Amino acid sequence: MFKIFVDGEAGTTGLQIYDRLAKRTDVEVLRIDPELRKDVNERQRLINESDVTFLCLPDAAAVESAALCTNPNTCIIDASTAHRVNPDWTYGMPELSAAQREAISKAKRIANPGCHATGFILGVHPLIASGLLPKSANVAAYSLTGYSGGGKKLIAEYEEEAALGHKPGESLAIMAPAPYALALAHKHLPEMKKYCELENTPFFNPVLGPYYKGMAVTAAIFANQLTKKVTPEELTEVLAKHYEGSNFVSVMPYEAAPAVSPALVNGRLNPTICNGTNNACIQVFGNETVMQVTTIIDNLGKGASGAAIQNMNIALGLDEALGL
Repeated sequence: MFKIFVDGEAGTTGLQIYDRLAKRTDVEVLRIDPELRKDVNERQRLINESDVTFLCLPDAAAVESAALCTNPNTCIIDASTAHRVNPDWTYGMPELSAAQREAISKAKRIANPGCHATGFILGVHPLIASGLLPKSANVAAYSLTGYSGGGKKLIAEYEEEAALGHKPGESLAIMAPAPYALALAHKHLPEMKKYCELENTPFFNPVLGPYYKGMAVTAAIFANQLTKKVTPEELTEVLAKHYEGSNFVSVMPYEAAPAVSPALVNGRLNPTICNGTNNACIQVFGNETVMQVTTIIDNLGKGASGAAIQNMNIALGLDEALGL
């Protein structure tokens, strides 16, 4: 039986990981005494006793915690931003390529992807890997996300009694979609650029919505930036070929009349269709002049805890879909 420790168990991602592991019989979850959760010696003991330790901590704390591991057999999976572009760590997105999946299976230091980055990379990387979108392209993207990704403080702000209650005709600020990271320097940008092999940092605009979870990341694809002329159907085929056989990533058929798409409700995008799963649904919209690639995930699933469990399964030589 594999021993698993979660350092930072009280956070949103940590709690989600615990919920997923609690349903399994092949792992033993090592629990820390709440009074000792900041005790370095106790944390170090549990980290080195484990087969896998998840770091669900702020960046600086994750760096410190990773340094506590001296057991060469312990695999560390870091859910923070701290190690995502560190060349000594393996980026935990097996869908990038067969080589990436193989690297994860052998790694002892795995950096779990960010939620916005997951949606962006899943939609854009195959276009660059196929040579259709040049690495020199300027890519603009936006992401609509539920508030749970902001952590406990933001969750409390939205879930304060009556915060989301309103009467018809009212326009409460908290009910409005809210663009943020307006300095255009979001913390997920470095991994978005690196793992898509883009030469230019993407223009990225995340938008916070007044709902708990669910994320839709959309990248604009302009025909005049592509290396050859393609239809939306052909762009869809490029994506579908890349993810053929994937357990969790599905590419929905291009719909000339998008009102029939399962990702839409009355012609409006539904960012919650993957909630409660580790799935990612990708769909192309638009025409031969301008298209968009939209990736929908659960920001707490494929965007966080689900991806972490998937990486754990691969690193332990298990079926990657186990428990997911």
